[in-house]
Amino acid sequence: MNDKIRNIAIIAHVDHGKTTLVDQLLKKSGTFRENEQVADRVMDSNDIERERGITILAKTTAINYNGYRINILDTPGHADFGGEVERIMNMVDGVLLLVDAYEGTMPQTRFVLKKALEAKVKPIVIINKVDKPTARLNQVVDEVIDLFIELGADDNQLDFKVAYVSALNGTASLSPDLASQSEDYSCIYDLIINEIPAPDVNVDAPLQFQPALLDYNDYVGRIGIGRIKSGTIKENEMVSCVRLDGSIKQFRIAKLFGFLGLKRIEINEAHAGEIVAIAGMPDISVGETVCDIGKENPLPPLRIDEPTLKMTFMTSDSPFVGRDGEHVTARKIGERLFRETQRDVSLRVEEAGQDAWIVSGRGELHLSILIENLRREGFELQVSKPEVIIKEINGVLCEPYEEVQIEVPEESVGNVIEALGLRGAKMDNMTNVNNLVRLSYTIPSRGLIGFSTDFMTMTKGYGIINHTFKEYLPIEDITVGERKFGVLVSMENGKATAYAIGNLEDRGTMFIEPGTEVYEGMIVGECNRENDLAVNVVRGKQLTNTRAAGSDHTVVLKRPRPITLEYCLDYINSDELLEITPHYLRLRKKILNTESRKKFDAKKNAE
Repeated sequence: MNDKIRNIAIIAHVDHGKTTLVDQLLKKSGTFRENEQVADRVMDSNDIERERGITILAKTTAINYNGYRINILDTPGHADFGGEVERIMNMVDGVLLLVDAYEGTMPQTRFVLKKALEAKVKPIVIINKVDKPTARLNQVVDEVIDLFIELGADDNQLDFKVAYVSALNGTASLSPDLASQSEDYSCIYDLIINEIPAPDVNVDAPLQFQPALLDYNDYVGRIGIGRIKSGTIKENEMVSCVRLDGSIKQFRIAKLFGFLGLKRIEINEAHAGEIVAIAGMPDISVGETVCDIGKENPLPPLRIDEPTLKMTFMTSDSPFVGRDGEHVTARKIGERLFRETQRDVSLRVEEAGQDAWIVSGRGELHLSILIENLRREGFELQVSKPEVIIKEINGVLCEPYEEVQIEVPEESVGNVIEALGLRGAKMDNMTNVNNLVRLSYTIPSRGLIGFSTDFMTMTKGYGIINHTFKEYLPIEDITVGERKFGVLVSMENGKATAYAIGNLEDRGTMFIEPGTEVYEGMIVGECNRENDLAVNVVRGKQLTNTRAAGSDHTVVLKRPRPITLEYCLDYINSDELLEITPHYLRLRKKILNTESRKKFDAKKNAE
C-alpha cells in the first residue's frame, strides 16, 4: 500500500512559480471535474495571497495518477515564512526544486535547498518559465549544480533529474529544446513516481504521528497536519500525546482528515506514510508526538524558527477612534492576537500593560500580513515602529543578520552600494548579468528596516531586493533605522483645504489631499529638512469683497505621495505611531498635543 504513495514538497524562491505549477499538476491529473470552475493559483486560498501573488501558509493537496497517490505540499517562498519549509521536510521524501529560467538561483533558492539537503530528501530540479525570451536554460542548470556542490550535496543528491516547464502555458518536457514542449504533464508525474522513493515506514509498528503544520477553525479548534511515521490512526480512538515538555496527555481523535485536490476529506482511518490532519486536542503543538496509549515513543522535536522582529500593538487613542472599525476594545484585540498564535507557531504575543501587546514575528512581511488581516476583519488599532530582537549568546549581545541579494541597473549601483555601506552591510559578491549588476551582502536586520522605500527611489523602481535570515552576530556600533527627513505635523483639527496645502508644497511632500480629515498631531507630509514642522493644513482663504486681477486662478496641486501599509511601517520613527483602521492608514506622533511635544523634544535634546 505504501509503495503507491509519494510525498513531495514544491520549493523555490518567491515568485518562481510554485503555486502555478501546482495548478497545472492538479488540472492535468484529472483531479477536477471537466465542468468545475477553477481559479488561477487555486492553492492561494485567502484574499491577501491572491492579491499579492505570494503563498503565506503551506498548503497540502493530493492527486491520483495511474493508481498512485501523490501528496503535494505547496510551500511559501518568502524568507519570513521559511520556518514552515524546514518543518515540511519531515513530511516528505522528495522535493521539486523550481528555478526561474532567467533569474536562476536566488537567496531563497539556497535557503530552501539547504533545508532539503539537510533532511536527506531526493530532489528533482524543474526549470520554469522556459518560454521567456531571456531564458538561460544551460547557464541556470550549471548554477543549480554549483549550488548543490556548494551546499555539500552527496552523490545521490547530485544525481538529480531536470525537467523544463512553462507552468503559465501548461507545457512540459524533459528536454531543453523548446520545440519538445507539450501540454502532456505525464513526464512530470512519471519523474515523481520513478525518482521519489515511497515512504520508508512500518504500518504494523505502534502509532507515531507528528504535526509539522497547524490550522485552526472555530468548529473543531486546533488541527495538526503531518505525516504518520508508523502505525495506523483511526477516528474516535483514544491516543496519547507526548508534549514538548515530556508530559503525556490522552485525548480522543474527534476528526481525521485526508486531502484530495482542494478538498479536506473526512476519513475513518489512515496508515503510515499518509499525510493527514487530526483534531481533538485543543492545544496540540508542532513537534509533539501522538502515540498509542501505553506505547509512547516520542519523535525528535521539530525546530521552530525564532522571531527576529517585534512591534507594539496598542488600542487606538486617536481622536477618530471608533469611526471606521467595529472592534476597538483591548479585550477584542487581545483575543484576536492570541487566537492567531493558535495557527502561526512563529508568532509570539506578550501582554505589555493594560492596552498593549508586544507581537514578535519573522520579519516585516510576516507582521504586516497579520495587520492587514486585522484591518479586513474590522479592527482599529495603532502600532509602533518595528524593532529587531536582541539576544544574549554566551554573554555577548547579538542581533539578527540577513543575507541580501540585489539586482539593479548599472546606473544605480553607486547609490545602492553607498546606501548599504552606511547601514552596516558587507559585500560578499558582485557579478554583472545582461547590464544588470547582482550584489550579495550580509547586513544587520535593523539596517533593512526602512531601506526598501529608499531602494525603490534609488533604482527608479527597477531594482529587485531579496533577503533571508542568516544568523545572530555580535551587535555593531552603527546608527541605522531612523529617517533622515522630518515630517509636517498638523497643529489643528478639521478638513484639509487646497489653499493651505498649496501654500505648504514648497515645505515638503504631502501625504494627504484637500478634504482629508486631520487631527492635531497627525503627520500630513514629509518635510524637506531634517526637523519636524507643525503646520496648519485646515486654514481657508480669507474671503473679502476686495478683488485683485489674477487672484482667482485655480490652485493646481501636486499629487500626494501614495502610502501603503509596508511603506508606513518602514517610514515611522520611534516617536511615531501608525493608526490602522479598515479604510484608513494615518501616520501620527505619539504625543499629539503640539506644545507638549515641543517641550518633550526640547527636554530630550537637552539630555
